[in-house]
Amino acid sequence: MSRTSGEGGLEPVFIAPASSPSSPSLPSTPRAKPARPKPKSGNKKRPAHTKKKSTHSGKRVEEISAGGLVVDKSGELGLLIGRIDKRGRMLWSLPKGHIEAGESPEEAALREVREETGITSAITRSLGVIDFWFMAEGKRIHKTVHHFLFAEKSGELQPQLSEVDEVKWFPLDEIAKTLAYPDERKLIQRSGDLRS
Repeated sequence: MSRTSGEGGLEPVFIAPASSPSSPSLPSTPRAKPARPKPKSGNKKRPAHTKKKSTHSGKRVEEISAGGLVVDKSGELGLLIGRIDKRGRMLWSLPKGHIEAGESPEEAALREVREETGITSAITRSLGVIDFWFMAEGKRIHKTVHHFLFAEKSGELQPQLSEVDEVKWFPLDEIAKTLAYPDERKLIQRSGDLRS
């Protein structure tokens, strides 16, 4: 499944295959030079020594994360995190983060929710797993995210510095339409009753 924009404000980058210019046929006289194609208007051709090199290394990286949706004590509200993207828009998503060495997806999900939101919770059930691709720092990243449904236990809303711009409770009926990423919206829509 692909995203329209990746986690943390990253947007997918599509890389077109490099094309090699066809070699012009040279006349048999040694002095003749191949004709250079004229650049189209508005397109200035760079000298060969200043051409930009591709930053795509072709390296594929696997990342695994865990998180999900916390339902408040009333059973009526769900917790989302907001991050401001490069265009200044607030993008709402489910709290989640990397699984650290020695952690299970469940342990990582509980830790990440607490770190990103300030809320301590307990897992009530699995919501499923989604995966997507995105580009970052010249690497092609395949990300797999384990999602769980949580019940709020304690704590106060506190966005994690440098990771999250805002943390907010939303009515459960509005969660799917508030989420910025289509894969998370679909996950919530097919998850059934979130109050259970």
